[in-house]
Amino acid sequence: MSNNLMKKKLQGKVAIVTGGASGIGETTARVMADHGARAVVITGIHSEKGRAVAESIGLQRCSYVQCDVTDEEQVAAMIEWTAKTYGGLDIMFSNAGIVSSLPQTVLDLDMSEYDRVMRVNARGMAVCVKQAARKMVEMGTRGAIICTASTAAEKATEDFADYVMSKRAVLGLVRSASLQLGPHSWGQQCVAGDGATLMVENVADAVAFLASDEAAFVTGVDLAVDGGMIAMPFHLSN
Repeated sequence: MSNNLMKKKLQGKVAIVTGGASGIGETTARVMADHGARAVVITGIHSEKGRAVAESIGLQRCSYVQCDVTDEEQVAAMIEWTAKTYGGLDIMFSNAGIVSSLPQTVLDLDMSEYDRVMRVNARGMAVCVKQAARKMVEMGTRGAIICTASTAAEKATEDFADYVMSKRAVLGLVRSASLQLGPHSWGQQCVAGDGATLMVENVADAVAFLASDEAAFVTGVDLAVDGGMIAMPFHLSN
C-alpha cells in the first residue's frame, strides 16, 4: 500500500467504495483504511470476493454489502445502512464499471450491449452520486464524491465506442454535480487512468487525496493518473 502515511488523510471518516472487490476499488479501500478511515464499506455483485476483501482489511473497519449500482433502491438502502451503522457518510467513491464483452464499433454497434454498458457506467454513477449527495445533505455533512472515469473519454478507442461514451458521460455528471452541490461546500471529482498501463496504487493514492481535507478547494476536476498517456500526440495514418 501507499508509503505516504506520515499524515493519515482520512482519519475518522466513513467511506463507500463501489466495485470494491477487485482492481482499483479493492486497492482504494485498502489505502483508505491505511489512511485512518473509521469505516470502509465496499460493494459489488460478487459476494464471495467482496467478503474476502473485507475480512483481509479487517471486519472492525471494513464491511461488504452486495449492491447492484443500476438498482436505485439497492443503492439507497446500502447508503442508508452505512449511515445508520457507522453514524454518517463522508466519502462516496463511485467506481463500479464494466467494459463491453465484444468489439463495439459505430458501424456494428450492438445496442443491447450498449445499453448494458451505459446502464452500469453512466446510470450507475448517476444513481450513486444522487443518493450519496442526498444523504450528505440530509445529515449536513461536508463530504467528497469521486467517480472513476477513463482517459478513453478524452482520446477514444478503435473498438469500444459505447465505453468511451459512458466515460464521457461521467465527466458531465461530475462537472454538473460540482456546480449544483457547490453551495454545500463539497468536492466532486473524477479520476482517470489508462487501463493498459494502470498503476492501481497511484490511482488509489489520488482518490485518497481527493477524498481528504487537503482537497477542500478542489472540485469539478478530471484528474488523469496515467503516466502521461493523455498528453501523448494522437497520430493518424492512412
